Amino acid sequence: MKRDRALDGSAVLRFDSGLQVRIGNIAACLGLVVVLAALAVVSTGVGLTQTGAAGLLRLLAGEPVSGAETFALATVRLPRLLEAFMAGWCVALAGAVLQSIARNPLADPGLFGLSQGSMTMIMLLLVFMPAASKPMVAVAALGGGITVALVLVWLTGGERAGGLALLLMGLAVEAVLSSVTSVLLLYTPPETSLALADWMAGSLFKASWSGVIELLLPWSASLIGIILLGRALRVYEFGNEIALSLGEPLRVSRPLILVFAVFLSAAAVTAVGPLMFLGVIAPQLAGLTTRATGGMRLFLSALMGGILVVAADTFARGLGGDIPLPLGLGLTLIGVTLFILALRLQALRRSQLH
Repeated sequence: MKRDRALDGSAVLRFDSGLQVRIGNIAACLGLVVVLAALAVVSTGVGLTQTGAAGLLRLLAGEPVSGAETFALATVRLPRLLEAFMAGWCVALAGAVLQSIARNPLADPGLFGLSQGSMTMIMLLLVFMPAASKPMVAVAALGGGITVALVLVWLTGGERAGGLALLLMGLAVEAVLSSVTSVLLLYTPPETSLALADWMAGSLFKASWSGVIELLLPWSASLIGIILLGRALRVYEFGNEIALSLGEPLRVSRPLILVFAVFLSAAAVTAVGPLMFLGVIAPQLAGLTTRATGGMRLFLSALMGGILVVAADTFARGLGGDIPLPLGLGLTLIGVTLFILALRLQALRRSQLH
């Protein structure tokens, strides 16, 4: 391993196998990990039961901790922290994947209608089967998202479709499904309608270790997907024609990539409800930290998404006190604010250069 320069002049670490990693990407990754660790300490200390970093370290080390602290940390806050991180990771990664195949920075599971498809199927299931089990809800979410993905591929002509066509068709499908969910909310019994509205706002109130285990499968699959899809998505960003000329089988890879994004989005929707615009915000914020491409871009986007949801949940719990605020509200206040500030700083930097 040695330090070298890439063709664009950026510093890289070059390995004997030929692999090269940008030092800027490594620095961005380490910086985000440090931010995540700091947020984790703050998050586990927010709540009615007084605890903090010392109590968390004693619990992890197996040292004696009071019963109230043990319950607050081990039963409530740690599973909530992990579930928030993995849900945000999955949604942000799905957004980064869709942005690559659509070649549009605004592509998102919500704008493509994938999240809305999962939500609609879950709502239909809960309306007609209020006592449906968690596996049935997960299958309904996956089925709804995959159905929307297949409809998009069919309506846009498969591999012949451009990214803009996919995005516009996704917006149309999302609008239709939104009207269906609105009808369901209006004409279902009040108790069912209130429960669905609360879930649609995003919630980690029912986070538990069983929920963490359920999210562990899609999260683990996402790591494999980052490795396998990195090269293909880098090629997609050049456009369909160039991708085909480079040997990318669009007829096969595009549906598979859509299904992968649906799988991640459906898992997050089932666990915590929809996380609107996270798939747009997280990849863009990650892109402002470093010029990563391929698999590294996917990894940094997913990591940023997990951080944003943990920060949003911590903010919502700290601000609301005894009143639980929707996770979506905290995510909007933090994510959108950071997004606006980052874009403003970038614009100021560009104006100074010119």
